[in-house]
Amino acid sequence: MKRFLPIFLALFVGIGLFIPTQESHAAYSPNNVIKIAKSYIGTPYRWGGVSPSGFDCSGFVYYSHKKAGINLPRSASQMFRTGKPVSKSSLKPGDLIFFHTYNQGASHVAIYIGNGQFIHSEDDKGVSIASFANCYWNSRYLGARRI
Repeated sequence: MKRFLPIFLALFVGIGLFIPTQESHAAYSPNNVIKIAKSYIGTPYRWGGVSPSGFDCSGFVYYSHKKAGINLPRSASQMFRTGKPVSKSSLKPGDLIFFHTYNQGASHVAIYIGNGQFIHSEDDKGVSIASFANCYWNSRYLGARRI
C-alpha cells in the first residue's frame, strides 16, 4: 500500500487541476442579493451591527452580499472604492449607492433595487426601503458602484 500512496496522491492532485473553480463574483446575482436584503426588512438598526440582531448601513450591505457569496469590505468608505463607478442615470438593481450624511465622503451605503428606490439600514427605521424622491437622500447622494 505504501508504494501506491504516491501514485494515488499524484492522481488526486492531477484530477484537481481539471476541476473548474469559480470566483465568488462569477456567481454574483443582483436579484439574489436584493432578495436576501429584503428578507431583513424590519431588522433594527445597531451601530456597528453586522447580524440579523441589528445592522448599521454598511453591516447590512456587507452581510447581504456575504450571504450571497460576495465578499465586500466592511465600511461604506471602503465599499466606495470597490467595483466600477456608475452614473445615477445608469443605475441597475444591485448597484451600491452612497451618500454623505454625518461626514464628508461615503458615510452611508445602500443597495439600489430599481425604480428610484433602495434598501438600507438607517438609525430610526432599521432595514427599510427608501426613495430618491426623499429630499434628504437625494440631496446627499454621492455616487454608485457596480460589483
